[in-house]
Amino acid sequence: MGGTRFIGVFLSRLLVKEGHQVTLFTRGKAPITQQLPGESDAEYAEFSSKIQHLKGDRMDFEFVKASLAAKGYDVVYDINGREAAEVEPIIDALPDLEQYIYCSSAGVYLKSDLLPHCEADAVDPKSRHKGKLETESLLTARGVNWTSIRPVYIYGPHNYNPVEEWFFHRLKAGRPIPIPGAGNQITQLGHVKDLAAAFNLVLGNPKASQQIFNISGAKYVTFDGLARACAKAGGFPEPELVHYNPKEFDFGKKKAFPFRDQHFFASIEKATRELGWTPEFDLVEGLTDSYNLDFGRGTFRKAADFTTDDMILGKKLATV
Repeated sequence: MGGTRFIGVFLSRLLVKEGHQVTLFTRGKAPITQQLPGESDAEYAEFSSKIQHLKGDRMDFEFVKASLAAKGYDVVYDINGREAAEVEPIIDALPDLEQYIYCSSAGVYLKSDLLPHCEADAVDPKSRHKGKLETESLLTARGVNWTSIRPVYIYGPHNYNPVEEWFFHRLKAGRPIPIPGAGNQITQLGHVKDLAAAFNLVLGNPKASQQIFNISGAKYVTFDGLARACAKAGGFPEPELVHYNPKEFDFGKKKAFPFRDQHFFASIEKATRELGWTPEFDLVEGLTDSYNLDFGRGTFRKAADFTTDDMILGKKLATV
């Protein structure tokens, strides 16, 4: 479910290489497959010839039930599910389902003074990701063999969230990088290819049965450190960092910074211990991979918007 935007693009390639028959369920609005930068014509032809497509809207529950029941799939990877109501028709359609592998989020954890977040930590029922919590509860209640993956911030080529891209736009333009607070807030990023590898490892794995795994990078990083890492990755000079107090500004509906302004990171110890999974990429290597295969080639998802930057920098100049 989902498979043409970001995580699924890399996961589907791993699954095909492992010899699985892979069907992508999408609305068909985006190309079902696309050749990745650095992927040879032969590799892409081999992959695209083996991908099957089921066109439909997952919100059309009757269609989902009928079409999935007719195919009788063994395993569902649900990459884009947000609400439990979207998952129930899939379970109904596949009574002999062997495993339901779900992409949740570390955003479900209750904010805490004790970090890193671990899988057994308290969750926030008011989280904007509460639908993912409700989905995990539904899968348990229905007796499904499920596995839930909780990434922190994901980055890598084709990222549709402006994570590293936000920094790359400012570095390319030679602009200062506005960072809230003191810039020492600690966060965590995981590369999409490492995430795809974890999704692949839980497939058919008894140790993953009815288990939750945090997946992200091995190291944590401060906001300031992330800006500097992005500069290194793209071959830019040391960036000028401008710190500001977000409470002094009214940005309206615009987001002035792509990360939540708090410490936010999770332990990946359970995944490394139980699954034998370890991230391949350290942060600078991963950001370099993302830059070289995406932004550095002139491709990005969102055009640069420096509106909030100018508000911050204008105020800073006025007070100097």
